[in-house]
Amino acid sequence: MNKQKLAKDLIKFIDESPSNYFACINAKEILNKNGFTELSEAEEWKLKKGEKYYVTINDSGIIAFTIGTDKIYKSGYRIAASHTDSPGFLIKPNPEMNKKDYDILNTEVYGGPILSTWFDRPLSFSGRVFVEGDSAFKPKKYFINYDKDLFIIPSLCIHQNRGVNDGVAINAQKDTLPLVSISKDKNKFSLTALLAKELKVKENEILSYDLSLHSREKGCILGANDEFISVGRLDNLAAFHASLNSLIDNKDKKNTCVVVGYDNEEIGSHTIQGADSPTLANILGRISNAMDLTLEEHEQAIAKSFVISNDAAHSIHPNYLEKADPTNEPKINCGPVIKMAANKSYITDGYSRAVIEKIAKDAKIPLQIFVNRSDVRGGSTIGPIQQSQIRIQGIDIGSPLLSMHSVRELGGVEDHYNLYKLISELFKN
Repeated sequence: MNKQKLAKDLIKFIDESPSNYFACINAKEILNKNGFTELSEAEEWKLKKGEKYYVTINDSGIIAFTIGTDKIYKSGYRIAASHTDSPGFLIKPNPEMNKKDYDILNTEVYGGPILSTWFDRPLSFSGRVFVEGDSAFKPKKYFINYDKDLFIIPSLCIHQNRGVNDGVAINAQKDTLPLVSISKDKNKFSLTALLAKELKVKENEILSYDLSLHSREKGCILGANDEFISVGRLDNLAAFHASLNSLIDNKDKKNTCVVVGYDNEEIGSHTIQGADSPTLANILGRISNAMDLTLEEHEQAIAKSFVISNDAAHSIHPNYLEKADPTNEPKINCGPVIKMAANKSYITDGYSRAVIEKIAKDAKIPLQIFVNRSDVRGGSTIGPIQQSQIRIQGIDIGSPLLSMHSVRELGGVEDHYNLYKLISELFKN
């Protein structure tokens, strides 16, 4: 797949994946088309060498893998891990509010979005809805991506807020509630009524939902030389997309390769589908067991494994050059970024960097380095969280972005292609 085609496919994937649930739904569709077999955690696994499988975790996490011909305890697992969630807004229970006949929706901030970027643009919602089923533990489940420009968060005009361009604090409970309609007492907006109509179920049978807002604006390729990717949720669906395609396109059959799409990284990963859970350890254990590895052989496999923790990285910003480290200045379209930190908020160390530097050098893939300014507290990612659950050596890497955590982020066509190539090289190395 060439660079432009891969970038356009990424934009299509993101446009069709407005939430973590739809990222998994679309990933499943891609995997099914490419000969992967879905497994259930509640059933026995019977795996075969040379075959391809995947399993979903609570609808918003997914792990796909191929069983190599080499003995796993000799070659270990080759893993690329990323996450499916992005910062934004969740819809609260009982969300309807009415102020002077304006219907407003009550929402809650998810993760760390740049709140100002959500104003004055068409929004809708997506997620899952639970309806009464045969028993309490078996409700009916529906996935919904509401195809309508439904909400908007209107700014306060400059005439009533003269200091707006000087920087204004945004109150998430007051300032970011989306407007949905104008109504009178008898026809106030009802989210459950809308859901019931859309899903063709009875309103009083709707039990609960997990719904989030998303921007309705489509992604695009832009720049004088078509070098930029402009779309929401690049952090971290770009990494997930690159990993998924690397696994599907991998022609080398020797290694057992694994792609992990965790959820809830943006809020700390403390869920069963998050990196701070035994999910990956359990899945690898079940693979080893199904392939008749002894406990001793499984531990040997883990010791020989390697993981790329694949999450977005920062590019230097041309308008804020002072924010970057003075000697490590990653730029868009100059290659994937190795992320390092003295406080180990990233898992990269000398060994893991050496491994990736050699793989990249042999494949002629450019690499860059990111470290924080010494007087700036940086972020973290799934790498150290995952490593606290399962002792696998690895590295934190990501494509450089601008506008990270904006409703619309900016990345590079070259970088996405080189990230795809780097993961592909890991899988066959």
